[in-house]
Amino acid sequence: MKYKFAAADMDGTLLNDSNEITPHTVKIIRQAVDKGLIFSICTGRPIQGVSRYQKQLGIQGPVITYNGAMILDSATEKILYRQELASDDARKILEAGIRYDTTMCIWSDNKLYGNQLNDRIHEYSQATKVTPLPIPSIEQLLSQGITKILWYDDVEKIQQIEKELRSAAHFQNVTFCTSKPFYLEFFNSKVSKAAAIDRIGELYGFSPAETIAIGDGFNDLPMIRYAALGAAMSNAPDGVKQYADYVAKHTNNEDGVAEVLEKFVL
Repeated sequence: MKYKFAAADMDGTLLNDSNEITPHTVKIIRQAVDKGLIFSICTGRPIQGVSRYQKQLGIQGPVITYNGAMILDSATEKILYRQELASDDARKILEAGIRYDTTMCIWSDNKLYGNQLNDRIHEYSQATKVTPLPIPSIEQLLSQGITKILWYDDVEKIQQIEKELRSAAHFQNVTFCTSKPFYLEFFNSKVSKAAAIDRIGELYGFSPAETIAIGDGFNDLPMIRYAALGAAMSNAPDGVKQYADYVAKHTNNEDGVAEVLEKFVL
């Protein structure tokens, strides 16, 4: 088999708009795995937001969480790799979020903390079924280590904030991007979905030439450009499609992931 590994983003890619994996896509993924493919869910979510889908697929292997900041073994939930924000950078992000008066969703030690326990953070937490906790103190969070910070606000405000942060070059070792128009996510600059796939390749013994990456968002671009076959969903924006080796004819609501695997693996 030409391809030994495939990673698929969740929201807008593997999941339909009802946050489900369709039975047809489950069947195709299982068939690909039976042929020897290593299949990984690859998401900005924590492991709590992935577990039920991994059980639905009924397969084992590496799972990429927090946009690549943490890789876990799905069978044991053992952490295979992690890369947290540097303390100085995390502090700057938290202080900037307070200045902008935006809702911050902070992942530390696989727990969700918020500066404001408002409707936004409760809505955000629904996907993971993790109850948000109030920030104990910035110092305590920094001592625990912070994996990811997400700002949740109005689309226009997020666009303006992102523009201002990029022009100010305020952070040294931080990558930030929108995963949804109203989410601005911050990670260590060493973190990306591409870097995570590269790390899994080292652990499982496959090369970049044997990889497929499937996504729909700008945070998927690193892995789409890295993989030997980078595939974009039909529902992806043009800015993502232009870098894809293959653009699916179908959307996330029409088994686009299954289309890619059927065409290139099965």
